[in-house]
Amino acid sequence: MTPGLLIAAPASGTGKTTVMLGLLRALRNDGVVVQPFKSGPDYIDPAFHRAASGRASFNLDSWAMPAAMLDGIAGHARDAELVLAEGSMGLFDGVARAGATGNGASADIARHMGWPVVLVIDVSGQAQSAAATALGFARFDHSIDVAGVILNRVASPRHERLARTGMAAAGIRVFGALPRRGDLKLPERHLGLVQAAEHADLDERIEGYSAFVRAHIDIAALRAVARAGNGRAAAATTGTPPAQRIALAQDAAFSFTYPHMLDEWRRFGAEILPFSPLADERPAAHADLVWLPGGYPELHAGRLAAARNFHAGLHDHALTRPVHGECGGYMVLGEGLVDAAGVRHRMTGLLGLVTSFAQRRMHLGYRRATLNAPVGALPTGAILTGHEFHYSTIAEQPDAELASVVDAEGTQVTESGSYRGAITGTFFHMIAQQR
Repeated sequence: MTPGLLIAAPASGTGKTTVMLGLLRALRNDGVVVQPFKSGPDYIDPAFHRAASGRASFNLDSWAMPAAMLDGIAGHARDAELVLAEGSMGLFDGVARAGATGNGASADIARHMGWPVVLVIDVSGQAQSAAATALGFARFDHSIDVAGVILNRVASPRHERLARTGMAAAGIRVFGALPRRGDLKLPERHLGLVQAAEHADLDERIEGYSAFVRAHIDIAALRAVARAGNGRAAAATTGTPPAQRIALAQDAAFSFTYPHMLDEWRRFGAEILPFSPLADERPAAHADLVWLPGGYPELHAGRLAAARNFHAGLHDHALTRPVHGECGGYMVLGEGLVDAAGVRHRMTGLLGLVTSFAQRRMHLGYRRATLNAPVGALPTGAILTGHEFHYSTIAEQPDAELASVVDAEGTQVTESGSYRGAITGTFFHMIAQQR
């Protein structure tokens, strides 16, 4: 299999995404075909990976995905020369109870795939002491190979020398040291970065990361320690597609769609028919199902409320065929959406749901759902794994509960989704179907 590395960190906020993007672009500029992956449920980082590498980035999730599905998705690297996977949070951070293949930690992916780990360590505020952190990570789980570290936010040449001295004493390899640069931070929104498509200067930014990484990291040494994965060749499996002709909303308000889901639907013969609600487009008239994914509808609530052609097309479709919405898409299927300023916007009204961002509350975590009603071709009783992350609250939800939903610890979740006939919606984003 293709040799790979996992770029991870002791914690969030260490700068691993900047390092990842810089490495992807530097290698691409060198003519290396690099396949990116992202550990865990994340829509935003993979879009940046694609911009940097020129290849679609796929999520690998040990809680939601069985081993065969992980191996199938990893098969996207078969025509690449190198894999770079980006971890999430800290290397060993996951949920308390294991799911399909693990507890959702990046370490699970490194272990399953056999990829060495390179830790990006923020050394600001310390010097030799950073080596104790690195040594602890290297020894915490001997099934994980921590190949070395990249020092980040180094204050001065002296600071770098001291940090390297500590690493040498602990027997930790240093692949590079990045000086502190406040201008390299990407802006954030809600639970992650501002979406890649919203940066007019994104390519210029990524080229800057590439030059920065190339000047301070031994890229050849990183390539030399990459190791071929030990996953088995398999076809990804998410289960039956929800329809054969799927009208999929795709624009700045509806951008949270997993590449592995679309690839799998196409593999089973489904046709994806994109359309843009923000451009006031109707879904394709011959579609069997309309699917409204998540995104940031609250940032475009006024335009969505005024998109009368979109509303009419959705209502026409719903007379005879199913419609499904995930998270932001679910909100748009409702009666109303109250924005952060307290202004209520009329949505499509296919469901009775009213959501509000005026009283923000974070909803975050893995979800396991058993359907009480069909979602397109997904039958009653189907078990779906996924995740929920949003800041809206439910003001009204008069319709029947779509699913029985529990979190990663088995605790019942009140955000059950709802349905009215063949119109369905959930706050969770589906990652896989369980067989």
